[in-house]
Amino acid sequence: MNDFKVINDPVFGFIKIPRGLLYDIVRHPLFQRLGRINQLGLAYVVYPGAHHTRFQHSLGAFHLMSEAILSLRQKGHFIFDSEEEAVEAAILLHDIGHGPFSHVLENILIPGVSHEDISLLMMEQINRDLSQRLNLAISIFKDQYHKRFLHQLISSQLDMDRLDYLRRDSFFTGVTEGNIGSARIIKMLNVVDDKLVVEQKGIYSLENYLTTRRLMYWQVYLHKTAVACEKVLVNMLLRAKELARKGQTVHASPALSYFICNDVNAEWFEAHPEALLMYEELDDSDIWSAMKAWKHHPDRILATLAADMLDRNIFKVEVHENPVPQERIDQLLDDIAARMGIDRQDAHYLMSLNTIQKDMYSVDDDSIGILYKDGTIKDIAEASEILNVQLLSRKVRKYYLCYQRL
Repeated sequence: MNDFKVINDPVFGFIKIPRGLLYDIVRHPLFQRLGRINQLGLAYVVYPGAHHTRFQHSLGAFHLMSEAILSLRQKGHFIFDSEEEAVEAAILLHDIGHGPFSHVLENILIPGVSHEDISLLMMEQINRDLSQRLNLAISIFKDQYHKRFLHQLISSQLDMDRLDYLRRDSFFTGVTEGNIGSARIIKMLNVVDDKLVVEQKGIYSLENYLTTRRLMYWQVYLHKTAVACEKVLVNMLLRAKELARKGQTVHASPALSYFICNDVNAEWFEAHPEALLMYEELDDSDIWSAMKAWKHHPDRILATLAADMLDRNIFKVEVHENPVPQERIDQLLDDIAARMGIDRQDAHYLMSLNTIQKDMYSVDDDSIGILYKDGTIKDIAEASEILNVQLLSRKVRKYYLCYQRL
């Protein structure tokens, strides 16, 4: 009998999962749940192929981690088998706490609790289920292990998470400009003074990687149409919550009802053990099935937002370089209230104003070191001849005004 399972991945080909701890993680119900959560949230409204899941991404990141460990070992870095298994387990579980549609509903279902916080709680639960075999993986994930470079492989400017999602998201969206040389970057990885660095020969792949991240954020992750669709979904859930708390019937699955009918914030989540169990029941299908019921709800706002989602009637969106004047917002609220026949105080559910800010590289936060043959190390900002790091590290701010099409 083979000592591993093989999965055929459209991006990397055959991925081998060793039997034992790693295969037990993949078989766990909480990991299987990731197959019901869309990796890119609602980006498919712009890129119809973007229906890949967190399950696929986690397997891809695991594959790249195994390649990175192999590459570092070949360069003479001693990594125990137990450390390899632990860091591979940690990358498998790095997204375990995501909720429906990935990032879209973060801080909506449970304000004040991030998916990273929930990931740790779920890891502890899986650890109990797997007889405490994840202790080392959790230590590395929390950056409490003495070999700090292992944590960097999970979370840093050069982590396997980013290397996979850029390749994978580029593949499924069809945005070919987003493709990166992940294999080349991994082959050029090295460790100096317990920090990940990239050998000088990999500088061109690294330049492409950093510019590609910027392109993918503005062309895919923060695409104005996808952002506008996300706001429809967010406002729909906020309206459902308000109606439920006013005593109206809002049909939903038991898990979704729990978060709609209760004021689940960070304090509640900590005080009520069943909240995590309810969260673990949630995936994209809970939201879609609820929409089908809400489309026929007597509340016009909820029904409109649910129909918008199901029928792809996305909020109209304007992208501004400067803050939107209050007069423009007031005018929109008046117009929406009049045209929809609703109270002006409720018109805000049919619009959204968001400030979106993103910087692609921070020299101060988590720099990328380039290792030269003579042993010296320079930051990529200093080493690159063509990379405009000032541009990449500049915080770009845009104002998205989204509102119901009337």
